[in-house]
Amino acid sequence: MAAKGEAKLLYPGLGDFYGTWRDISYTLIRVVVGVIMIMHVWGKFKAGPAAVAATMAKNGLEPSMAFAYAAMFLESVGGVCLIVGLFTRFFAAALAIEMLIALFVVHWPKGFFVNQGGYEFVLLLGVALFAIAIRGGGPYSVDNAIGKEL
Repeated sequence: MAAKGEAKLLYPGLGDFYGTWRDISYTLIRVVVGVIMIMHVWGKFKAGPAAVAATMAKNGLEPSMAFAYAAMFLESVGGVCLIVGLFTRFFAAALAIEMLIALFVVHWPKGFFVNQGGYEFVLLLGVALFAIAIRGGGPYSVDNAIGKEL
């Protein structure tokens, strides 16, 4: 039965299915966003901090080396922490802020579409990271297992 203010299911028989998968689907989102961050930072590690800093400087982010190391740390350590659900709120919030900076400093001038260098992907990641920061690690996380969150 739907709680007051919630939409009623068109097919009430699906209620148990949705209930079973609700927390699992949230965990899947958190893990996939963490994997995306790891894959994203992989190119930065291959290029090296100096190349990343040069890109940061080209985009007007100074001190560029500090921004490069911060991005590499957040995307690698933060990505792993999102995957396992440790310090989830902190890293999701920090990565959401990083995506906000990338959105306005790098991608905004190029328009919306990612295939033109635009902001659609960093916007999606940023909003997903913000939602993760608000919700926390969820039931399938180290945060939940230790019983503490930021």
